[in-house]
Amino acid sequence: MNTSYTAHVGENTQAPIPLWAGEEPAHTVYKNPDKVTISESLLDNLNYQVLAWVYKKCILVTMSDQNESKLNRLLAGLSDTGVVSSRWLRAQGYSSSLVVRYVDSGWLVSPARGVYMRKGGSLRWEGVVRTLQWMEGLSLHVGGRFALAWLGHEHYLRLGEAAVITLYGPDRVPGWVGKLPLVEGVEYCGKGPFDLPVLPLTDETSDQALLDQGLERREAAPSGMLVCSTPERAMLELCDEASDASGVYEVDALMQGMATLRPQRLEMLLSYCRSIKAKRLFLALAERHGHAWFSHLSLDGVDLGRGKRSLVSGGHLHPRYQITLPGDLDEQLG
Repeated sequence: MNTSYTAHVGENTQAPIPLWAGEEPAHTVYKNPDKVTISESLLDNLNYQVLAWVYKKCILVTMSDQNESKLNRLLAGLSDTGVVSSRWLRAQGYSSSLVVRYVDSGWLVSPARGVYMRKGGSLRWEGVVRTLQWMEGLSLHVGGRFALAWLGHEHYLRLGEAAVITLYGPDRVPGWVGKLPLVEGVEYCGKGPFDLPVLPLTDETSDQALLDQGLERREAAPSGMLVCSTPERAMLELCDEASDASGVYEVDALMQGMATLRPQRLEMLLSYCRSIKAKRLFLALAERHGHAWFSHLSLDGVDLGRGKRSLVSGGHLHPRYQITLPGDLDEQLG
């Protein structure tokens, strides 16, 4: 048997595999060292599958740890009365699918579309306002009528009406607030009568910066601290809202109990108040009740406008502040 051969360029020059004696090969078979056997291929494929499984498992474990950490962080930041909006959740890196998973797992509930809170939590106005000020970063404070009620003057307010949270500020109240099943209503009263710089109402703003605008923090357990008007600012906000005799009666009844207002703070607020009606009504009723602080009040630099202001038809014109007041104020006070 002739086993000689001629090597050509590009051919494998390894020695041919010998055949049994007497056999005449149809072609010559060569052993390629780079060729992978079936068993080797199966083993490599198995290794690849194991590595892929381990890699996937590591990713899933890592993602699970991350999601658990994010959930714990979310729950730790939510009080028993707090809520969060879907907008805030997205901004903090919580995807819609992840939030759905939290709801399905029983960690969160949705009291209204696009709003979430802890499972077992209690929906209260304090938690909603805290969310607006601190988490949503909106310049909205509790002012006017409800601020005075919260400060302990609710016995002067209108009887038989459901409580309404009166919010003031340059930022509008999100639509989801009105969809919440709160016991109280929520009324947005606009920017209010003051021309003051906009302040963020988060915890980073100092107490003094708030007081310089007639605002203060009050404890609203268990929701945390909330920003509301001081009595001086709340009274001027309410004076700006008065538009008829019943509104004047309400302000007058409240003014009767305002024996501890601070004249320096009032001077600052009056100088920044752009509502002529609010300033005149406040001063006329304050003078009427003769509180001690009124004699220490300086009106230098306070613009009271010109001309007469009529709040009620057929009323009495105040000689100094040129605003008409109901003639039966004393009867209304009883």
